[in-house]
Amino acid sequence: MMRKKNIYLIDGNSILYRSYYAIRNLSTSNGFPTNAIYGFLQTLRKIREEHQPAYLAVVFDAKGPTIRHATYQAYKANRKPMPEDLVVQLPVLKKILQAQQIKLLEVDQYEADDVLATLALRAAAQGLPAVIVTTDKDLLQMVNQKIAVYNPVKEKLYTPEEVKKEFGVLPEQVTGVLALQGDASDNIPGVPGIGAKTARRLIQEFGSLSSLINQLDKVKNPRVKAALEKNLEILNLSQELVTVEKNLPLEFKLEEFQIGQPKEEELIKIYQELEFHSLLKETIRERKKELTQDYKVIFKEEELKKLIPLIKASGCLAIDTETDSPSPTRARLVGLSLAWQPGQAYYLPLGHNYLGAPPQIPLNKAASLLREILTDPQIKKIGQNIKYDLIVLRRSGFELAGLDKDTMVLSYLLEPNWGKHSLEKLATHYLHQAPISYQEIAGKGKQAKTMNKIAIEKVASYACQDAVLALQLAEILWPKVVEANLETLYQEIELPLIEVLADMEMWGVKVDAQQLAEISAELEEAMQRLEKKIFSLCGLTFNLNSPQQLSRVLFEIMGLPPSRKTKVTRGYSTGTAVLEELAKKYPIARDILEYRQLAKMKNSYAEALPKLINPHTGRIHTSYNQTVAATGRLSSSDPNLQNIPIRGEWGQRFRKAFVPEPGHLFLSADYSQIELRVLAHLSRDPALIKVFQDERDIHTETANRVFTTNLLDKAEQRRRAKIINFSIIYGASAFSLARELGTTPGEAQKFIDLYFQQYPEVKNFLHNSIQQAEKQGYVQTLFGRKRPVPELKHKNPQIRQAGERIALNTPIQGTAADLIKKAMINIWREIKKRNLRSKMILQVHDELVFEVPDSEVEVMAQLVKEKMENVFPLVVPLRVHLAWGINWAETK
Repeated sequence: MMRKKNIYLIDGNSILYRSYYAIRNLSTSNGFPTNAIYGFLQTLRKIREEHQPAYLAVVFDAKGPTIRHATYQAYKANRKPMPEDLVVQLPVLKKILQAQQIKLLEVDQYEADDVLATLALRAAAQGLPAVIVTTDKDLLQMVNQKIAVYNPVKEKLYTPEEVKKEFGVLPEQVTGVLALQGDASDNIPGVPGIGAKTARRLIQEFGSLSSLINQLDKVKNPRVKAALEKNLEILNLSQELVTVEKNLPLEFKLEEFQIGQPKEEELIKIYQELEFHSLLKETIRERKKELTQDYKVIFKEEELKKLIPLIKASGCLAIDTETDSPSPTRARLVGLSLAWQPGQAYYLPLGHNYLGAPPQIPLNKAASLLREILTDPQIKKIGQNIKYDLIVLRRSGFELAGLDKDTMVLSYLLEPNWGKHSLEKLATHYLHQAPISYQEIAGKGKQAKTMNKIAIEKVASYACQDAVLALQLAEILWPKVVEANLETLYQEIELPLIEVLADMEMWGVKVDAQQLAEISAELEEAMQRLEKKIFSLCGLTFNLNSPQQLSRVLFEIMGLPPSRKTKVTRGYSTGTAVLEELAKKYPIARDILEYRQLAKMKNSYAEALPKLINPHTGRIHTSYNQTVAATGRLSSSDPNLQNIPIRGEWGQRFRKAFVPEPGHLFLSADYSQIELRVLAHLSRDPALIKVFQDERDIHTETANRVFTTNLLDKAEQRRRAKIINFSIIYGASAFSLARELGTTPGEAQKFIDLYFQQYPEVKNFLHNSIQQAEKQGYVQTLFGRKRPVPELKHKNPQIRQAGERIALNTPIQGTAADLIKKAMINIWREIKKRNLRSKMILQVHDELVFEVPDSEVEVMAQLVKEKMENVFPLVVPLRVHLAWGINWAETK
């Protein structure tokens, strides 16, 4: 696209404030706010891409009083000072704009509006069309045939015709309207009693403010006429304040407004510090730095044999598999890339089967040739998400030993709050490289091809690049892990866990599809019964799955008390929280909640799970995510087997559908109250420690200590005490605890106070956890896992309170997660050592499930209990509940 010969003049303060309020709660992992900077840069990028300005400048208000303050001391007196978390962003934004080689202007004693107006007129005088970019309507007074105003929020360009169409007056009449109506935000008085509509009508009738003042006797409305006559001095002052200065003593050298060549290295450094990964990637791509590459494709066995001694001599090997599926338990191996020195890699095509594909080394032959190096534990293996490669290779006849560095896991330990640790993100952030993406070689959407259908040479560049990047990243990330004292956590927990999870995913779990089909049919019947009941209660039929229709029925037709309106539809919300509140009084709300619960179970489990059964194994193979939860917990996806319902009739029905192979049983091993035991260890509270050392029930004990009356039976007291115990761990407020207990906040606060009276060291520990997190910027588990808590530095009280909850809960929940990971590793190793046939198949936070041959029942019961209870010496005993069953439901 050719650049138009025009100049864009950006109102820096206007766009900055708009970005600040439009994007909330965006900050770096160490708590530095970035929302306004990010929003501003996105607006700027959009303008540059869509409008292609030939010349560009950003204008900011200068610090200190302006000429308008000299005219009117109270000018902008009501305006609040710039928020602190915006103040710190402004110099960083200016630094970025300077690095982008964009002209910046500030003029002492004048506002940005005056500078923008002056520059626009100077440009227009030289025959150059000018566009002022702002959300401020004051600058509409500058619009003419050569000057336009662009509002980036509305994405609207204001010409004289558009100003007249939207505001009912011409650009030159805008100051008259503004002077009459005033502006509370700038403390411009205007005429009392005259609003926007009256001001506009007066200017439309009289043509201008001066004409109106000269013809006050013709004003028909006596109230308006009296107001004008009484406030003529204020009116003239207001007009002076709203009129922009158009002739500042500024030099206008057009060449200074050309966009220069960006200082890319400087921008990369800033974007990296601000954790702007997308902008970092774009900058790196634009840099187009040529990397020295030496990528080769291996087609012949003799070529492959020559690589073996070279790999042996290096002592390390980065690998990357290319497949035809993102699911490692379904994927077929298409190729393998190998790298052991910077910038050099080899691609071994093994399964490209497109028309005209050249002959490739047979899979079994490649496995045989590579066995020597792949199974050698002395050759350290490196990869990105190496669990995927491990599963794919094992299923294809390759064995892999000597796992050493998984760059995805290393990055996760360093930055647990990132959420995503893709190779592209890591290469951009740490190496300042923009790698070829999968979409670039495979395509997108329906046009996307699988790797086996893409030309070998094309895949080779992508695959070799990934292996080389993994090698480079390992060299950078490992010293950082060591420096952060995370190497023991990695070597003793996260690294050995990779093989454990790979085995679990490969083995999978058997699900009875017939049972699920029956459950689905029964759920459908139950939903239909509820639907009829709901229609009967409201007296009409409608789409129960439509929030809009449901809102209309409940709040307009039935007249139930409405809650807040939604932002999208502007109708009243029918969310779960709203319905739960209504359910206390209205049966129909209870029925709708139950209907939704049944629908969710039907769609998410009864119908979804059978589709995920692998046709080759007859089992479901979930993926355990090692690098997602910031606490260190494992999560499960495709499907999420940690979220299978457990409570109630339907929960039991679903779990009955999970069954072992014939001649096997399920063994469930569930840590008893592990987080409370961890709390006892970390807090060293004597009373809490004694409860566990005496093998007493902690919930009953807490009930006896907190409930001073016998108004509730023992079972109900224990139930409430359990809620209190776990609420303390999660940093619940009196308000949220009251909601859980069904009592008042005042009563809930009494329970919290009584709890801390009984366990005073728990209170001290929780208080110290927050203080320590505020001081050092992170919390950590017993095993050294660290989690930054930038929320504690936030100005927003709600976000800061969320940070406090993170600081309280992460050391406890994270330590519990580390303990069960260690137990999984120890059990897995012992099973291997004894050559047992039992398999660990599920991990659901504090619970492990095993598929055990009948002949190994006693052995596994003893082994699992011993390894889990003795995983680490806490000051209180760890206890495990064991249960057997012919399905998952029976193990509870």
